[in-house]
Amino acid sequence: MDFRISEEQRAFVDTVRKVCHKEFAPRAIKYLDGAWPAENMRRLAEIGVLGMAVPQEHGGSGLSILDTVLVLEEIGKVCYVTAMAALGELGVQTRIIATYAPDSIKRKILPRVATGEAILAICMTEPDAGTDVPNYRTNCEVKGDRVVLKGVKTLISRADIAEMFVVFTRVNGVAGAAGIGCVLVPGGVKGLSAKASFHTMGGEYLSEVIFDDVELPLENLVIRDNGMKRLLSAFNTQRCLNPAICLGLAEGALEEALRYMRERSAFGRKIGEFQGLRWKVADMYIQIEAARGLLYRAAVSGDRFPDPTLAAMAKIYTNEMSIRVTSEAIQIHGGYGFTDEFAVSRFFRGARYGSLGGGTTETLRNLVGRQLVEQMDLATGCFGMGTF
Repeated sequence: MDFRISEEQRAFVDTVRKVCHKEFAPRAIKYLDGAWPAENMRRLAEIGVLGMAVPQEHGGSGLSILDTVLVLEEIGKVCYVTAMAALGELGVQTRIIATYAPDSIKRKILPRVATGEAILAICMTEPDAGTDVPNYRTNCEVKGDRVVLKGVKTLISRADIAEMFVVFTRVNGVAGAAGIGCVLVPGGVKGLSAKASFHTMGGEYLSEVIFDDVELPLENLVIRDNGMKRLLSAFNTQRCLNPAICLGLAEGALEEALRYMRERSAFGRKIGEFQGLRWKVADMYIQIEAARGLLYRAAVSGDRFPDPTLAAMAKIYTNEMSIRVTSEAIQIHGGYGFTDEFAVSRFFRGARYGSLGGGTTETLRNLVGRQLVEQMDLATGCFGMGTF
């Protein structure tokens, strides 16, 4: 087993790290008011980050999930808002278009994603259904060579600037998981409206998006049959990229805590000399490295989409680890850690989102538990699940 990343990966990550620390970190605080990090996104496009999920034939680099995890981790170390903005271009919405959309749509939108000109939004959560996908009410009716979309989605990122919406919906009113599909909706189309309704503790604004009899070509219905299974497969990728940001937030918080311990004095000496605080940061680092091992392993477990059980375990552990570590970093800073001016406060607020988006940790525990109870090979034990 080789745990080293390649020289090419290391060089790319080093480039991202330098940009993040030199350019993104100094202006991270200004995005707390919900401003879109446009200048940061332009810079990420310039160095090739926004094209990582776009296939080479459409102007991107088509890099692996692990490459994407490494990059989002670095961005998360300095700016949660920018990391989440980048996730929108590197995550499930881009990969769904690249995998399932017809060539006519791919050629139109994917090169613009890679250059940062086109922003994507994914629409899943509804006012009465988040994780409960089989009970979505939004419906797409097929009418000859057209489809008509009607429904409401909520807590949607980037709705005010998105050039295309990747919308998970019911198709032809078919009930349950069997009726779930996916339709692509261009921004600005007749019948589409969005309003910024919620300002998050992390800094972004989330919107309610309304589809009022939006009429589209049939080719925009990119997933129709077996849609629930395809959706969950695609979200295994998201369950690696979401914790990548959480891993970065935890690392950034630990780094800030260590700097503070070297600089801050109490009772006549640097607080880094106190055994209690040294034990605290030791435990923080151990948890970070445990999460890294689980996450990287999940990221390399599948060619297009990762192993669902590993991805779920990586997300659960890394999400919860990030909350613990960023909270401890605030404790080390004392009262200063509770202020916006110190980065650890922002890291903690960002980390709190991780266990909510991309499948709650409670839902994913159900998934892991079901796999253990129903799928374990009784003759060979847990390794028989094929997760090694």
